[in-house]
Amino acid sequence: MRIGLTPVFLDDQTFLNRWRAYLEQVLGREVVFVQRGTYREITELVLNGRVDFAWLCGYPFVRYRQQLEILLVPVYEGRPLYQSYLIASAEDDWTRGLEDLEGRVFAYSDPLSNSGWLVTQAQLLDAGHDPEMFFRRSFFAGAHRNVVEAVAVGLAQGGAVDGYVYDALARLHPELIARTRVVWRSDTYGFPPVVAYPEVDYALRDAFRTALKEMADSQAGQELLGQFYLDGFRDPEEGLYAGIERLQQRVERA
Repeated sequence: MRIGLTPVFLDDQTFLNRWRAYLEQVLGREVVFVQRGTYREITELVLNGRVDFAWLCGYPFVRYRQQLEILLVPVYEGRPLYQSYLIASAEDDWTRGLEDLEGRVFAYSDPLSNSGWLVTQAQLLDAGHDPEMFFRRSFFAGAHRNVVEAVAVGLAQGGAVDGYVYDALARLHPELIARTRVVWRSDTYGFPPVVAYPEVDYALRDAFRTALKEMADSQAGQELLGQFYLDGFRDPEEGLYAGIERLQQRVERA
């Protein structure tokens, strides 16, 4: 069974090895994690059936939802929701919002990231700005942690990051987060879902879905979830990704 993972802070191979061993024991089959450097690469792998499942950002899921099957959504701090954070250097005590970053250098995570790109693009358009001209320069750092590091060391004066990842990094690497600060928090959006290639074997799909849902029911599963800083996985509710759909329409039709 092949599972695609986008670049997130959980690049700790020791942890991934423990999660793989857990899933192999529960499922009774070999599990392979497939990691790539961009969201597009993982999205294309699951769209083409080269991985059976993937943990995707909500934006590519919304874009390709007719070609994907959502399995479950993670639960974070009691809800299947998360936010985008606008961050600046901890030494920057004058930036109060996105408008204050006009003409400066800005770091995005990935062009298929909701929190790390889409939210900021929509915010600029709603304020009447041309996103291509607003910053002196912008770049894609490739992962949310990279955005934080870019702001921390001064490569960028501002950045857009996944709030879940930022908060997790605050626990794992407080010395890094201490060099930045959160300027603004967005509305909440549906948490990045676990999706399936539609033609994957039904029995395999059901077994994987059950394995994730039942992680919260065992001590070993709870310990792994604790390392994710998640409460568990649950069925998605209707309209969970409506907010991202609205952002997509705003940006892609501009």
